[in-house]
Amino acid sequence: MFGFDFEVNKLKQEITRLNAKRVIIQMPQGLKPHAAQFAQLVQSCNALPIVLVDPCYGACDIAQTEAEGLDADLTIHFGHTQMINQTKTPTLYIEARTNLPITPAIQQAIPLLSEYNKIGLTTSIQHIETLDSTKQFLTEHGKTVLIGDAGQLPYAGQLIGCNYSNAKTIANKVDAFLFIGGGIFHALGVALGTNKPTIIADPYDNRAYPITDQAQRLIMQRYATMQAAKDAKTIGILVGLKLGQKHLSQALTAKTTAEKSGKAALLLAGREINPEALLDFPNIDAYINTACPRISLDTPSKFQKPILTLNEFMVLCGEISWTDMLKKGLFEN
Repeated sequence: MFGFDFEVNKLKQEITRLNAKRVIIQMPQGLKPHAAQFAQLVQSCNALPIVLVDPCYGACDIAQTEAEGLDADLTIHFGHTQMINQTKTPTLYIEARTNLPITPAIQQAIPLLSEYNKIGLTTSIQHIETLDSTKQFLTEHGKTVLIGDAGQLPYAGQLIGCNYSNAKTIANKVDAFLFIGGGIFHALGVALGTNKPTIIADPYDNRAYPITDQAQRLIMQRYATMQAAKDAKTIGILVGLKLGQKHLSQALTAKTTAEKSGKAALLLAGREINPEALLDFPNIDAYINTACPRISLDTPSKFQKPILTLNEFMVLCGEISWTDMLKKGLFEN
């Protein structure tokens, strides 16, 4: 179905088990073109489907408030593994693993890995089943392959947009990383979180390419953003209201640190933190983002004022060093 495994039987069984009459369908952007088919599937189980049009940024972004407001009996969350253990409305996670062949992309990665002997292997949940065969393939080509298992995520080798623990646990034991998946989003996190050369094997485009130069450019951009925020007098501290992005204790730490450094600090809470929402606060000179760190890192040029991660602000205030922050990882608060 659609080139992905959407665990249709599991979905139907859960709707039946709960006797759900109203079902929320929550999907990342890439799956929304299939919304009508999902809705038909839910309706075939004698339940009313309601598709959410709001963006879904990951497993941290569970539509609990929406489910309660719409009096739903079940939320079906597509494309991610479980992050939040308890929600008032039951949530069914459908991982949406793909069956795309990966061999052409892995073959193209071999020349790019020629100067490295020890390879760390990572991927997103969609390709988690390919790790064993990829490890065997690389081993046959003379590589020593390691797959990290920090225990923070459901699967060894898995990573998500804000958690690269599986890669970081083996970073000191490998020469480079190979990421299986599409786009640069996750691979950029590997390169920045481990400071190791990182190659992408993209089964969607059947190609392989390095991401190291992009990572270095981003580090330079982050340093420039920090310098732009250096003389800020008034700081806006952003607090996410989504279940997996709510870090109030970090925001309070940032407020205390800002005030200790002689800056005025204002807590700003919201579900959608975007450039348009911040235009209403012209007197704020810079922002500290304690919600999803990717808000600061992926599209900083769209914000009119500097927007820092908590760690970057701590560097600016002299609480930690730039080197220590890079070791910890730009993507982790």
